[in-house]
Formats: sequence, C-alpha cells, structure tokens
Amino acid sequence: MPLASRVLGQAQFTGRDSGPRRLADNFGTADGLAVGDFFQAIVLGITQGLSEFLPVSSSGHLILVSWLFGWEDQGLAFDVGLHAGTLAVLVAYFWKDWYLIASSAFGDVTRRDGARGLSPPTETLMLIAIGSIPVAAAGLLLDDWIAANLREPWLVATMLALFGAVMLAVDRRSRDRRPLGQIRLADVLFIGLAQACALVPGVSRSGATMTAGLARGLDRADAARFAFLLGTPAFAGAALLELPELVSTGGDWELALVGATVAGLVGFVAVHSLLAFLRQRTLVAFVAYRVVLAGVVFAAIAIR
Repeated sequence: MPLASRVLGQAQFTGRDSGPRRLADNFGTADGLAVGDFFQAIVLGITQGLSEFLPVSSSGHLILVSWLFGWEDQGLAFDVGLHAGTLAVLVAYFWKDWYLIASSAFGDVTRRDGARGLSPPTETLMLIAIGSIPVAAAGLLLDDWIAANLREPWLVATMLALFGAVMLAVDRRSRDRRPLGQIRLADVLFIGLAQACALVPGVSRSGATMTAGLARGLDRADAARFAFLLGTPAFAGAALLELPELVSTGGDWELALVGATVAGLVGFVAVHSLLAFLRQRTLVAFVAYRVVLAGVVFAAIAIR
C-alpha cells in the first residue's frame, strides 16, 4: 500500500458523516486541476519537508494534517513525488559525502593492489548498507500490517509523547562525544534497528536514528549527519518499490512535482538548520514540541 494511501486516507477519524474530501470541493479549478489540490500538495510538501528531517515524525504529521483537514488520498504519483523530493535533499546536501564514498568505492573495486584494505569512505558505505538491512526487512514484512493497524491519530499522539520522553532521557544522559569517523559496526546495527522502529507513525526516523547515535556515544551533529546518510538508501528503496505500480496505474504528475519541489526546498533548509542547531543545542526543544502536539491532538480527539 502506497504511503499516500496510508497517511492521507485517515478521514474516518474526523467524526464527519460526509467522509473524506479534497479542498477541491470548496475551490474552483484551473487547467483541469482543482486549486484546492495544489493547496493540499503544497501543505503536504511543507509538512514532509519539515517533519521528515526534524525529529518529530513525518508519517505522524502527514496523518494528523490529513485528519484535521479531512483530506483524501492524493495518489501514488504524489507519494513517489514526496519520496523523490526527500531523496533529492539528502543527495544534494550531502553530495560531497556521497561523491567521496562513490569514488573511493570505485577506486577500491578497480584497484589491482589487493593487499591494501578498504578506504574509510568505502567502509562507511559498507556500514550504511548493513545499517539499512533492518528497515528494509521490517518494511517488507510489516508495512501492510502497520498501515492497517497503527495509523490512528491517538496512537500517533501517544508515540509522539512516549518517544519524546526517550529522546529526552538519552539526550540528558549521553556523555561521550565520539566523532563520526569512530563509528563501529555495533553502533550501526543499533542505529539501523532504531530506524526500523521508526516505521511506527509518531516515532520519527530522524529522531530514532539520532537518539540511537547519541545512546552509542556519538556527537549530536554527527549523529544527525549519519542519520541522514543512513536514510538515503531507505528513501531510494521506497521510491523504487513504488515505481512498478506507478508505471502500471499512472498518476497526476503535476501535483507530484509540486509536492516534490516544495518538500525538497523546505527539507534542504530544515537539514541545514538542524545540523547548525545541534552543534550548539540539545533535543529538548523538539521533545517539548512533541509533547505539546500530543496534548493538542488528544484535546482535538476529545472535542470531536
């Protein structure tokens, strides 16, 4: 089931008898597409760009935004667009890292001198590949079950608060400040398992991997940097897995391009700002946001 179907088809929780709706029901159309659809694509693109990279849970925010507005599924093309926009941010922002990794790996593979070991960038690539295994396995095995059972707003709010408490405890107790160059296989496996746990909406992939990195003694900024590098294969894999279905079913590429562009631009700023923020500050501000948002969601559920 595509992400858009999972996170946007949540209007059953709105308490309205009319069911899910598009904002297009209230706006005119332009060139065959509803103005409301463009508004929806922009809002969801902003939501994805901000919440994917900040430790606040993108899937949780997409569910909550759709629930609050009563929006329905934008389609598979839009889903792929969000993944593509997110992936573009990671590749563009960390292009120097990926260029160094790719060129070093190519040099190690083509080198005739087999006596020398792998270069550090190639070792990093191997660690990223190993760290991506847990989320790939969990996604293939549990994705449909998670989509069917763990997408309710009250559960998202619960996980926002609970994992916020975990983030706070780890952030307060972490003392070691090892640089990224000293990351070990055990660290990567632990961080990879945390990334798999983030398939549960409300946890946050970036939050889980950063917190796991801190728990293993990494510097905050380096923990975030590795979290983003580790996330790149996950987003690439998600987009590739959806392409066959997209080719067979087609989709609205104009809205997908809007969502991808907005998510990419907002996400680039979010990554840069977060890395700068973590060089000087802790995760407490994000913990506070998560707890406050959880309270707002529970209040909205009670009112509805």
